[in-house]
Amino acid sequence: MPDEPQDQATPRPPRALGRKTIRPTLTPRELITPTPDLKGVWKAKVITLFPSAFPGVLGESLTGKALQEGLWQLEAIDLRQFGIGKHRNVDDTPAGGGPGMVLRADVLGAAIEAAQAGVQGHWPLIYLSPRGKPMNQALMRRLARTEGVTLICGRFEGVDERVLEQYRVEEVSLGDFVMTGGEIAAQALIDATVRLMPNVLGNAASVEEESFSSGLLEHPQYTRPAEWQGRAIPDVLMSGHHGEIARWRRAQSERITRERRPDLWAARDKPD
Repeated sequence: MPDEPQDQATPRPPRALGRKTIRPTLTPRELITPTPDLKGVWKAKVITLFPSAFPGVLGESLTGKALQEGLWQLEAIDLRQFGIGKHRNVDDTPAGGGPGMVLRADVLGAAIEAAQAGVQGHWPLIYLSPRGKPMNQALMRRLARTEGVTLICGRFEGVDERVLEQYRVEEVSLGDFVMTGGEIAAQALIDATVRLMPNVLGNAASVEEESFSSGLLEHPQYTRPAEWQGRAIPDVLMSGHHGEIARWRRAQSERITRERRPDLWAARDKPD
């Protein structure tokens, strides 16, 4: 009996094939293992004591798919590898006394130097800190237009101030509260930035119509069933009249913004 015909289709190469560029580094290999860059692709470098926390949620859903397809890149840099002495110490007691520990300037400085070696173009350096400027959509749009970003995840009582001064680090906050470290904030920033990049969401209109895109919160959304627990979808949305639907959605966005975020509503009248 003849053998069954074999599938002769040639497997498609990975999307990133042919785009790798290896940049030289003076950093010893035992301190940092360089990740091959995909030419022209936005990259997030994260300096953290917990590299295993990445990609975390960033590896799921659309951001995870985009990461696998090489639409963006992620590199978690283990701060502990730059630690001092046999035990790789990364922190010490605060100068002047006080509780907790502070990340050392020499340790964090070495990690920053390694992370920034060879970067080209506009590449911000950001420290996730509760005393920084609050994250907003304008920040994410700005970061999406860069070649990449390096994020510093703090721990304990923070980092030596001299590092922030030396490298002109931008401080950014997830909100007016304190967490045990910057890893969750870093993932939130990366997620909000990556989804603005071409081909990640697959529908550019989704980005244009969502909250903050026009300085307003998003209008209410509905889907099937047409009636649920005695609550019906507003008639205008079932009318098929696109002009009326657009006006209704705009009015709802304005109402919700006035009620829930008067600060955003007031800011709309201020010049940029």
